[in-house]
Amino acid sequence: MIQAFANPARFLSFSAWAWPFAGVAALILFAIGAPWALVFSPGDYQQGESVRIMYVHVPAAWWALGIYAFMGGASFVSLIWRHALADVAARAAAPIGAFYAGLCLVTGSLWGAPTWGTWWVWDARLTSMLILFLTYLGYLALHAAIDDEERAGRLAAVLCLAGLINLPIVHYSVEWWSTLHQGASLLRDGGAAIHPSMLGPLLTMAGAYAAAFAALLLANMRADVFRRRVEAARLRRARAS
Repeated sequence: MIQAFANPARFLSFSAWAWPFAGVAALILFAIGAPWALVFSPGDYQQGESVRIMYVHVPAAWWALGIYAFMGGASFVSLIWRHALADVAARAAAPIGAFYAGLCLVTGSLWGAPTWGTWWVWDARLTSMLILFLTYLGYLALHAAIDDEERAGRLAAVLCLAGLINLPIVHYSVEWWSTLHQGASLLRDGGAAIHPSMLGPLLTMAGAYAAAFAALLLANMRADVFRRRVEAARLRRARAS
């Protein structure tokens, strides 16, 4: 599978129909999930209407972690096998992951103000998520700071792999330390602690975030491949003249 998409032409052929398909899927899921979550789902008996922030916040948190794990896998493939599109994939995913991580932090603060009585605390979960967001920004900054794309890709890949150590810290922080942040409500011993009336819209929104990531990832990768082709053609013309 990895080698199947090492050929840019094959990737462009696949992504030409895959990214619009994922985009349409994202629009449909958002059209279903957003009103279901923000209007028709019930309020919480403790949190009231502020619980609706969960439907934006939780999928953003899940996919901020998932996208970084994807970048780690792509960075590993790029370093070890010199896969032609692995660095392109990691670089294309980074701004999307950074947006999701930033959205997670902002919505978490909006939820924390009425729930905890403060916009921010140096809680282990919040702090480790902030570190993840800053790692995303550092990855993007490193790519932008070095003109040699091959060298920038190698250094950014090393940074990305080093940052993977933060993922289990983010995930298990509420279990390892005493924190204000609540523990897992979905993947836990004894089954999900979320009522089906809330679980349905939450999973629909998570699917919408995933489809949006797939569409944006493929679109970003296509743009990068075309940009590199244009630059290569310009360089060939310059050498020929």
